[in-house]
Amino acid sequence: MNIVVLDAATLAGVSLDPLRKFGTVTEYDTTSAEQLMPRIRSAEVVVTNKVVLNADALSQLPNLRLICVAATGTNNIDLEAARAHNIAVTNVAGYSTPSVVLHTFTLLGNLMSNIHRYTQDCANGAWQRSNLFCRLDYPIHDLSGKRFVIVGYGNLGQAVAKVASAFGAEVVIAERPGQETVRAERVEFTEALRSADIVSVHCPLTDTTRDLFDADTLALLPAHAILLNTARGGIVNEQALADALANQQLLGAGVDVLSAEPAAADNPLVQYQGNNLLLTPHTAWASQESITRLIQGIADNIDSFLQGREHNRLV
Repeated sequence: MNIVVLDAATLAGVSLDPLRKFGTVTEYDTTSAEQLMPRIRSAEVVVTNKVVLNADALSQLPNLRLICVAATGTNNIDLEAARAHNIAVTNVAGYSTPSVVLHTFTLLGNLMSNIHRYTQDCANGAWQRSNLFCRLDYPIHDLSGKRFVIVGYGNLGQAVAKVASAFGAEVVIAERPGQETVRAERVEFTEALRSADIVSVHCPLTDTTRDLFDADTLALLPAHAILLNTARGGIVNEQALADALANQQLLGAGVDVLSAEPAAADNPLVQYQGNNLLLTPHTAWASQESITRLIQGIADNIDSFLQGREHNRLV
């Protein structure tokens, strides 16, 4: 088969050998809209992470049999157009859970222990000039005993909850906002936020969750609370969060995702200079092991397709 990988740079150099047993693999680090059609016109399988395949493109690809999304989300594919042209579409889910969990607690641990500030002080010679054996310039907090609120209790939320419990935190599962009925073992959304020490966001971005954490929602959180978002940009309103951090309405925030990526220079969180924010460039998912699992998942999807099965099939 003729397999074309459109944005191999998102796979961080991890070997694509699992795909090569199915045919010829052509890799492009990145693909612009202008480059798209010449590169995939004869492809039978297209692998894409973020390159958009819209209805117009799909209507011009009579050889295309399968689109493999190198991610879980498929918003870059026109699924109805794929269905109309009898093009199968697959995704891969669950491959990045260990990586996202680790990143979540890396952000949290840094914020609670001020490690980012202490390491910078060591680099600047502050410890070397100290008259004590240690530095105690910034507060350090335990996670044990803290009320750890999870917003979005799918596979990721459940995995984060397990680790939070292992640290001795009290895990609280927030009910979806605006629900009149609160399910068993969940806490009404605003009530959960008002009592939170930590809030970790793991829900998808939908019309309902867009700007879920705006100025009003953030105002519900105690001033000692930490907000973590390793889910999707747009769930947290960036200007509102920057304002809350600047005004000391929150102890801190760890953010891995923004509403527009790559980050814009004028994004409020990019411009924010306070040490109570840790901003990372959408790397929570991207451990080498996660990407290896992702590539193997794509290979499994191609094999399933060739065998006439529908593993991970969306179309």
